Amino acid sequence: MSALLLLILKMFGIFFVIGMFTFGGGYAVISLIQTKIVVENAWISESLFTDIIGISQMTPGPIGINCATYVGYEVMRNAGGSHLMGVLGSLSATFAVVLPSFLIVLALVRFYSKFNSSPVFSNTMKILRPAVVGLIAAAALVMIFHVSWHGVRPDFQLIRSNFMDWKSWGLFAAAMFLSFRWKANPMLVILLGALAGFLLYYWQ
Repeated sequence: MSALLLLILKMFGIFFVIGMFTFGGGYAVISLIQTKIVVENAWISESLFTDIIGISQMTPGPIGINCATYVGYEVMRNAGGSHLMGVLGSLSATFAVVLPSFLIVLALVRFYSKFNSSPVFSNTMKILRPAVVGLIAAAALVMIFHVSWHGVRPDFQLIRSNFMDWKSWGLFAAAMFLSFRWKANPMLVILLGALAGFLLYYWQ
């Protein structure tokens, strides 16, 4: 039990730090969660993390907070904890990832009117915008490739569990086409993907 409580405290610290860098919303923080939870600590697998992202996208609420909730539960269950410990892990991760934003916004609400016209504030926002785009792009790449570094040279390896066969590649291409060509609603793409996946993999 003490080991599980220490794990909750460690996970709380990690998600608190992640919550301090949620510029750009939930998608921008996915790569940070993947790095800390999957790569550095190996608490869950890459395929499970991809499943969690899919579920977090489908359920109501911000994807970053949903992801933290699911990850907190799965980490505790994978460590041998009970359902109750999984719920505590969910609560801990969710509270930790929300807390920094709550404190920062609480402080900014009071002083925003003063900072809004400040050149320092506007220049800072200009610097953050391209960084946010980079974080969102990284969130997509970490679900496609496992990246390892050899000195300064990255080595990209396709995550086979996410692209098992030609059907998975076809679903990936169809989702990309619907999103970029027709600007389809993300929920529609998810629902169509779920239906297509059921028909392709489970309908006999």
